[in-house]
Amino acid sequence: MQLEGKRIGFVFTGSFCTFRKTIEELKKIVKLNANVIPIMSEHSYTMDTKFGKAEDFINEIEDITNKKILHTIQDVEVLGPKEMLDIIVVAPATGNTIAKLANDMIDGTATMAVKSHLRRERPVVIAISTNNGLSGAAENIGKLLNRKHYYFVPFKQDNPITKPRSIVFDPDYLIKTIEFALDNEQIEPILL
Repeated sequence: MQLEGKRIGFVFTGSFCTFRKTIEELKKIVKLNANVIPIMSEHSYTMDTKFGKAEDFINEIEDITNKKILHTIQDVEVLGPKEMLDIIVVAPATGNTIAKLANDMIDGTATMAVKSHLRRERPVVIAISTNNGLSGAAENIGKLLNRKHYYFVPFKQDNPITKPRSIVFDPDYLIKTIEFALDNEQIEPILL
């Protein structure tokens, strides 16, 4: 399936260490002529970190997509009712965001964007990036893996020696996962 003309909500959450890889994949998606609507969680929209300044990321993402970033609950609440998206991608998806989605805690921009989109029973792609994926976040990952409309980008251990519980999505599989999810299929294998 081609992504040309597909309306893709692209949600950044606060796993700042993967922003660079994620932005490179965003560029590829836009080059495929997808209509990308950028969305950022409150933290990703406002926090400067050792990985970069929020303002620089905002400017770069808006330049790539040629759209203003949605960054408030009010901005994203209309996504579902107005049928604005074919699919929504959460990349990177933090353990915190996954926990909130798994337990239906809708208290921020990222989780509201997903909830609003799910009103239409359309696919949600999760590109996980969390330091506790093989510990505290494992239960929540399991919940979403067993829930309808959620599709995971294949993931692997981030650094098994210095971060033995950390997992991260493989950016090389992001576009393929989106294509499969648009056909209501989970790309395999999930665990690399």
